[in-house]
Amino acid sequence: MRIDLHAHSSASDGTDAPGDLVAAAAQAGLAVVALTDHDTTVGWDEAADAAARHGVRLVRGTEVSARSAGISVHVLSYLHDPDAPALHRELERSRRSRVHRAEAMVELLAADVPITWQDVLDHSADAVVVGRPHIADALVARGVVPDRSAAFAHLLRSDGPYHVPHYAPSAATAVRAIRAAGGVPVFAHPGADARGRVVPDEVFEELADAGLAGLEVHHRDHSPAQVERLTAIAERLGLLVTGSSDYHGDGKVNRLGENLTEPHVLAAIEEQGRLPVLGG
Repeated sequence: MRIDLHAHSSASDGTDAPGDLVAAAAQAGLAVVALTDHDTTVGWDEAADAAARHGVRLVRGTEVSARSAGISVHVLSYLHDPDAPALHRELERSRRSRVHRAEAMVELLAADVPITWQDVLDHSADAVVVGRPHIADALVARGVVPDRSAAFAHLLRSDGPYHVPHYAPSAATAVRAIRAAGGVPVFAHPGADARGRVVPDEVFEELADAGLAGLEVHHRDHSPAQVERLTAIAERLGLLVTGSSDYHGDGKVNRLGENLTEPHVLAAIEEQGRLPVLGG
């Protein structure tokens, strides 16, 4: 059984509509795919309809933005109640902050390169969460950079002159809110050190105490050394180990199914979650 538990649609920063993402998962030979858009669940219904048509099981989820000691942290929330108050408030606050951050970054960029806020809106299409990937797409369309990766490596890097921070809860707060919503929290790409600083080992203990269920160990952005490190941490703390593509459609080189999760791990996630995995 091929299981990919991390994928994005055009509801956040992917390029495939939710239904098209599920169709792509079926074409890639996946039996199960998780829709985990940033800080939103707006694509769930469309993805569920497509899953029924294409015979793919769907894990409904969200990638929750958080921070730990100033380091950006993403926590995947699987099978939670989307109306649970604490998590709903955090996601809404993060979405609003992301939009304000994007507007501020565009204002800074516009002093040096040809870009407008309307350019970004033109590339955010159906997205509920407007963010740096949409700014990157606007920069590509304007010919400022060749692709998203180049935009993030230079103009949009987190330590660059155009960077503006946005609100995100502490990682422990996010984990507790996910658990309160009946969700299953898994730390996304925790060893992706090429993206910037990663959290030290003691943070995993803090999050495990808060209710963290697992670590996304097998990911394109993890070196063999990080896979070894994270596997050892998961074993020591009794955490689940997942593998995922972090697919964004044409927005990234990541391909559906390039990293996978074991069926017994999915079973453990479903057992802990409030919502069922959809499909037979």
